[in-house]
Amino acid sequence: MVAPLSAWSWENFGVFKYLLYGPLAAKVLYSWIYEDSIKDLWCLHILVICALRGLIHQLWNSYSTTLFLTRNRRIKQEGVDFKQIDREWDWDNFLILHALLAYMACLIFPSLDDLPLWNPKGFITLLFLHVTVSEPLYYWAHRYFHEGYLFTHYHSLHHSSSVTHPYTAGHATFLEHLILCVVIGIPMAGSIMMGYGSTSMVYGYVSAFDFLRCLGHSNVEVVPHEVFNKLPFLKYFLYTPTYHSLHHTEMGTNFCLFMPLFDAMGNTLNRNSWHLHKKISSDSAKNGRVPDFVFLAHGVDLTSSMHAPFVFRSFASVPFSTRIFLLPLLPVAFLVMLIMWAWSKTFLISFYNLRGHLHQTWVVPRFGFQYFLPFAMEGINKRIEEAILRADRIGVKVISLAALNKNEALNGGGTLFVEKHPDLKVRVVHGNTLTAAVILNEIPKDVEEVFLTGATSKLGRAIALYLCRRRVRVLMLTLSTERFQKIQREAPADCQNYLVQVTKYQAAQNCKTWIVGKWITPRQQSWAPSGTHFHQFVVPPILAFRRDCTYGDLAAMRLPDDVEGLGSCEYTMERGVVHACHAGGVVHQLEGWTHHEVGAIDVDRIDIVWKAALKHGLRPVSSM
Repeated sequence: MVAPLSAWSWENFGVFKYLLYGPLAAKVLYSWIYEDSIKDLWCLHILVICALRGLIHQLWNSYSTTLFLTRNRRIKQEGVDFKQIDREWDWDNFLILHALLAYMACLIFPSLDDLPLWNPKGFITLLFLHVTVSEPLYYWAHRYFHEGYLFTHYHSLHHSSSVTHPYTAGHATFLEHLILCVVIGIPMAGSIMMGYGSTSMVYGYVSAFDFLRCLGHSNVEVVPHEVFNKLPFLKYFLYTPTYHSLHHTEMGTNFCLFMPLFDAMGNTLNRNSWHLHKKISSDSAKNGRVPDFVFLAHGVDLTSSMHAPFVFRSFASVPFSTRIFLLPLLPVAFLVMLIMWAWSKTFLISFYNLRGHLHQTWVVPRFGFQYFLPFAMEGINKRIEEAILRADRIGVKVISLAALNKNEALNGGGTLFVEKHPDLKVRVVHGNTLTAAVILNEIPKDVEEVFLTGATSKLGRAIALYLCRRRVRVLMLTLSTERFQKIQREAPADCQNYLVQVTKYQAAQNCKTWIVGKWITPRQQSWAPSGTHFHQFVVPPILAFRRDCTYGDLAAMRLPDDVEGLGSCEYTMERGVVHACHAGGVVHQLEGWTHHEVGAIDVDRIDIVWKAALKHGLRPVSSM
């Protein structure tokens, strides 16, 4: 049975919960349109304050998940996983509650409309009431919520988040936020009743309150320890992210709201608080843990660039798709793209842990279209080379190149870097061997004929050679007889006749298995017979134009179940699924292979890599 006041009345409303702001918005709009001025000014203030509070949480989210800035200041090194993100999905429920309660207060006390914009005395009384009433009230309430029934049925929800995050600050039960509303309301109400209240006081206090709550839950130490060295008394009047993090790991200590003074008075101050704070703050200048594996990714287009944890965490935790709310942000994304083109270097965007190994994703600050600009190629290769040399310098074992970062015309599938730097200790991997294995294992064993576009590419060549060994007839679409014959000569003599050159899509009008390695238009797709399945290894994926056909996703594999701290999706992949070239690097690292995997695919290793992937718990993602 659910405990009283532990659930939110609108928890099943989904996005429709925001309609609860409707009466406030309607009042503002009515006054603005039909009256000379907005009479219910506090309705507007409440909406603006809620938006401001949401923005504060969003900005703290962006900062705490901008790993290339914060990775060495992180307190707990684990990542926020999908389970925690889902639990905290409705972290902003408290904003609706506080808005409704504030509106009720405005209806009960219409004199609030007469508050001045500024009154310095109000800030003094507010600070006094916060220290003497709100701080001790919160401290004792918090201690009681850590006991028996109250913790089990209420406060345990807040502590279910193993890694604190700014959104964790809002993740609590209805009853807890009712009490928090009293805590935050007393100083403001007291100042107003004394005649010292002002609009700026309300804005300032609420913003500062949320700012400090997000700071404490950010999991990033931003307070320099030198401040406490020079002003020792200050450590009793301002908590730090490290201080509150200890409360989440050792729950019997550090109960205060913002002022450790009350923990000291209540004998609940964790004696390790400032020592740990000094250690984390001091170590921030040092390099953190070295990853064992790096996946070197790149941007796809402007809209997908917003599919990053430091933009919108919830959006990044689901497979990418274009959403309407992204459109107003496109000018900002375009400006950021220009800035990155001019100044940015490769940066860290996400990480996870797998069986004690740290795996990171670094991003080359370039988008898909830039890889096809002749004048941009040299700069892109320079960025990739810098990333490989950096990985080599810090001790990374394997670095895997994403789709366009290993483009044959760009760097020969990574061969350029290996030949230029023959003494590399880091293993450079294009991952195409596993990509080929995934595609080949999707093809039913009883298939006798396939149609292959992009047939003379690295992947196309490997797929054609592998299938002809299985006595599968491969219709290779290519206008280059020379390149076709070169591949054909690589096949065993008794299998060469299974490779057939075709120059038109019409040649595949009776073939129901298409393997697409080069983008095809809806018109070209129309030559496929009804019931065709399109396997593909082309970026971006082809349009699903035919309703009488089925379309496979890009080659991908699901990471093992024991992956830890994974909280973002890789482009359009499902949760826990990564592109096959990413998975290929993972297998290379887990197996401890010491060779580079660049250039042409070794067809003899396709089955070896596939079996190694399955051995380590990676699983194929069925596309049929």
